[in-house]
Amino acid sequence: MAPGYTLTMALCVVLVGATYAGNPGFVVRVTQKGLEYAREQGMTVLRQKLSTIHLPDFSGSYDVGILGKVKYNIDSMVITNFQLPSSQVTLLPNVGMKLSISGAYIQIRGNWGVRYLFVSTSGDFELKVLGISISVGLSLGSDGSGRPTISTTECSAHISDMQVHFSGGLDWLINLFDDVIASSLKNTMEDQLCNKVNDAVKNQLEPVLRSLPVTAKIDDVAAIDYSLIGPPAVTSENLDAQLKGEFFDQSHRSSPPFSPQPLSLPDDHSLMVYLAASDYLFNTAGFVYQSAGKLIFNVTDDMIPKDFPVRLNTTSFGKMIPQISKMYPDMLMKLKISSPSAPSLAVEPGNVTISPVLDIQAYAVLPNSSLASLFLLNLSAHAVAKIGVNSSRIVGYLELSSIKIDLKHSDVGPFPVELLNFAVNYYVSHILLPRVNEILVHGYPLPLLDDVELFNVVLKLHEHYLLLGADVKYG
Repeated sequence: MAPGYTLTMALCVVLVGATYAGNPGFVVRVTQKGLEYAREQGMTVLRQKLSTIHLPDFSGSYDVGILGKVKYNIDSMVITNFQLPSSQVTLLPNVGMKLSISGAYIQIRGNWGVRYLFVSTSGDFELKVLGISISVGLSLGSDGSGRPTISTTECSAHISDMQVHFSGGLDWLINLFDDVIASSLKNTMEDQLCNKVNDAVKNQLEPVLRSLPVTAKIDDVAAIDYSLIGPPAVTSENLDAQLKGEFFDQSHRSSPPFSPQPLSLPDDHSLMVYLAASDYLFNTAGFVYQSAGKLIFNVTDDMIPKDFPVRLNTTSFGKMIPQISKMYPDMLMKLKISSPSAPSLAVEPGNVTISPVLDIQAYAVLPNSSLASLFLLNLSAHAVAKIGVNSSRIVGYLELSSIKIDLKHSDVGPFPVELLNFAVNYYVSHILLPRVNEILVHGYPLPLLDDVELFNVVLKLHEHYLLLGADVKYG
């Protein structure tokens, strides 16, 4: 698929929608500037497509008065030049989109032949087709799976002038009825122009749209649903597409116990595209991984740097909690960190925060490798999320702000939980957090086609959503 078609397709995707009751988790806005870029790229491809117009051979006869009837034939016509100097994409509020082409020019060469009485002669000709205008209306929708569809609702083509010049043989004879030949070619070409446009939409653009994946696989557990959920909102300046924008478990899909907030994008048209990612998108990720039992991390002594003074063993912890070393002398320990509920991320103007609640279960590792429960801590953390965007993915990392721990249960008797603050802070910030950030720095894919890159990226934080503005580069 040529670059112009796939880029145009990518921007046209925003015009389609499936039926879904609810707010989107992700919104794609394409501005007039974005459509203009798509038009520029697409014209190159459309010119190549229209240049393949096939003009069939034809023949006939013409009564030239006292000379009687002259038989003629036209054949071997080929397009030698095709220019589309002026085109425009117009958004039709609440309707769709219209492509208008004007001032197009075609140059054709071919052969001619005539037969009059017992005389036959032939030569070649040059045809200039001037003032071509094409108007195409597009109807866009979606199939049952939220995949986009596109079709032409109307197409009209008009040729304002044709100039034909015959040369060779008895060219004066065929010049007697050159207007008849030009008129026949005009009708044939007008039909062919719209046929080519319809063919390009049906056989090239439509299959690409239908093959567009509506899910983005993240790993063996989760994927993102980027299916279209509603009809587009089309204005004279831009168009919006609503996407579900929801993580889901690939093996067992269930609805999260919360819904996305309404998204209201600001009026800004300086960039080609704007992508709004609701905090709902990120919170469904937490819901999926927590429900699947994937938010569980084990910390062992071999994971702790050698220079850290508090080792993960009963001897070291016994200095803070003496009963541990008495009950389980000289044994290694293990921490199991889990999330009893899905972490919740909050997006506010200028700030993204996450406040997870964690359980930390401490064990002594017995000589037979079985585990003996020591105590269970409840940890409430507060972290700031730093969000960024590369050419195709949302990325980020967490910076820990504060930790508060409480003792939920003890199998070794009561002890002042404040004694563990230093060690727990270190384990969470130096062991757990880097593992989480390794995942976040890889990021989540944006709903973009292959070979589409974003540049001039601007990221702003609004109530309940991230707004990403960018220009688009294809190829």
